[in-house]
Amino acid sequence: MRIANLAGRAVLITDSGAVDIAEASHGRFGPDPTAIYRDWADLTAWASTAELPAGTPYDEADLGAPVPEPGQVFAIGLNYRGHALESGITDFPVEPPVFTKFRSSITGPYGQLELPTATVDWEAELVVVIGAEAHHVAAADAWDHVAGLTIAQDYSDRTRQLVPPVPQFSLGKSFPGFTPMGPAVVTLDELTSVGRDYEDLEIGCTIDGEQVQKSRTSDLIFSVPVLIERLSAVLPLQPGDVILTGTPAGVGGGMQPPRFLQAGEEVVTWVEGIGELRQHCVPGRPHTTASAS
Repeated sequence: MRIANLAGRAVLITDSGAVDIAEASHGRFGPDPTAIYRDWADLTAWASTAELPAGTPYDEADLGAPVPEPGQVFAIGLNYRGHALESGITDFPVEPPVFTKFRSSITGPYGQLELPTATVDWEAELVVVIGAEAHHVAAADAWDHVAGLTIAQDYSDRTRQLVPPVPQFSLGKSFPGFTPMGPAVVTLDELTSVGRDYEDLEIGCTIDGEQVQKSRTSDLIFSVPVLIERLSAVLPLQPGDVILTGTPAGVGGGMQPPRFLQAGEEVVTWVEGIGELRQHCVPGRPHTTASAS
């Protein structure tokens, strides 16, 4: 299945178009794109047996984030070896570095990205969407708790993120529009049905057509199952929670000299078998980082 948020309603994306889940299920499931993950087992059982109506054409500009209001947003730092090295980290972490992005930064897969400063960076990320509560889950069982996979950009204002003396990762990565997500949540069986290995997907990013990131999700230091095991050892992961799993090498802050996004540029982010995000950079409201005290 491919599940999307079309104008605020949960839909299935099929070969013929979009199928409204609430309408097709005659009200068995509601229209809320986030709430459907709380009924994930019932939803997948219904979708596998239901005679779905033909989909209707839709405008991709109407697609919102497929999980617009997750209860918890987990983001993992330095989770590709190449990115850790370009960040000056030679001793790879033994535990996943975890932070959050505040959910007000979440937006749909296509649109404008306002640049609040001159130091906004890009980070292509595979996103895991939780479909069943996970608490003290072993890595061997972790995929059973996953609804599907999607894509996000972890846009980051490096000035705010790295302000001394104490870095502000979550604030620096949570300006409005800094977490575009989508275009759909793709289930694992959807990927395997066309011969793709959901643990080894190509991921990348271009700026105005120039490739700046390209890797494979099999290069993660902490795999998706290990991330779920480590996170769920501390707290329950709930249906609809999302995990941004980290970014490959090729971010602007790691370049010599550093390169950051400019107004007029277009950022395209993709993950094999899932789709792509597209943002057009525009000038944002000026922002000043407070000096340390």
